[in-house]
Amino acid sequence: METLREGSADIYLSAGVFFNPKMKTLRDISVLFLDAAGLKGRLLDCTAATGVRGIRYAKEAGFSDIVSLDINRDAAKSANRNIKRNKLMFKCLNASVQAYCSSGLAEKFDVIDLDPFGTPVPYINDILKVSRDNTVLMITATDTAVLCGAHSNACLKLYGSKPMHNELCKESGIRVLLCFIARAASQYNFGIETLLSISDMHYMRVFLRLHSGAKKAVDSVRQCGFATFCKKCRSFSYAAGIAPILEHKCKSCGAETEAFGPMYLGALYDKNIVKTMLHRNAYQKKGSGIDTILSRIYNEFDVPFFYSIPKATGILHMSSVPMDNVFDTLRKGNFTVSRTQFDKDGIKTDASQNDVANAIRSRNYKSSA
Repeated sequence: METLREGSADIYLSAGVFFNPKMKTLRDISVLFLDAAGLKGRLLDCTAATGVRGIRYAKEAGFSDIVSLDINRDAAKSANRNIKRNKLMFKCLNASVQAYCSSGLAEKFDVIDLDPFGTPVPYINDILKVSRDNTVLMITATDTAVLCGAHSNACLKLYGSKPMHNELCKESGIRVLLCFIARAASQYNFGIETLLSISDMHYMRVFLRLHSGAKKAVDSVRQCGFATFCKKCRSFSYAAGIAPILEHKCKSCGAETEAFGPMYLGALYDKNIVKTMLHRNAYQKKGSGIDTILSRIYNEFDVPFFYSIPKATGILHMSSVPMDNVFDTLRKGNFTVSRTQFDKDGIKTDASQNDVANAIRSRNYKSSA
């Protein structure tokens, strides 16, 4: 039987039990998050598999009251074997999320980790049943093709939203996921506070805190809204609310725009938590890849959507221009500007599409002069 060490966990890898070594970075980030946010109490690991997440949360983030679940009998046996191997006292139950959370036997949890294969949609209502005020949810979606608009009918069916299928799709996918969670949470009288959002490789992962109360619930739903996008000049706009007034003519070029949503238009990060995660990572040295992801997030201007510089130069029929040059020109115009985790060539800014285009023209002209 193959064994491996990940973080502080020693794991047996059992035949037929899923384990993805490529998700180590995400597990590292999740441990850092729990530590940085100072979270303690009862934790539910909804999809244990080998048990590696729960074991790491116990040994590295200090959780002692853990319940793990896995519907697969072999996986539950594997997780329990690994829990015992690591000299921990909690157990993995051979049960589905739905059955456990609806059994009436489950107590409320302070932290819930949901990392299913594909969409988390079938499990959201179940985990809300065992949540309470200030419960933190860590939810993964790996159906990124759905959330990013490659299968728009599936997104409409599952999430009740029309997704973007353009350069903004990774960010809009995160926002569609958060909107679905906000609307589901509101049915249980919870509002949401987004603490961290990550889109990387084949997954999206959101970390959020629930706040109890009708007003909190309504306020969260009101942060959902719609976005419009212009295929001609790549400009966008957005408006929050149940039935907001949308711009059907592009302000930049006058072309017809297309509407997308609903999606969450509130903040995606708690920068204080991200800053603490960066400090902890520097001390613990979990990896430069984590530092790259968290640094980009910490420095990101947290507003909806961004401009792709290669798309913009293509529309302008101009040669490529260094990102830093565009940044400098926009900052001299008193605009806020940053890079974004969602696109290595994207910039977030409070400048308009025309301002960005003018900055590109300016730098392109100077570089060719």
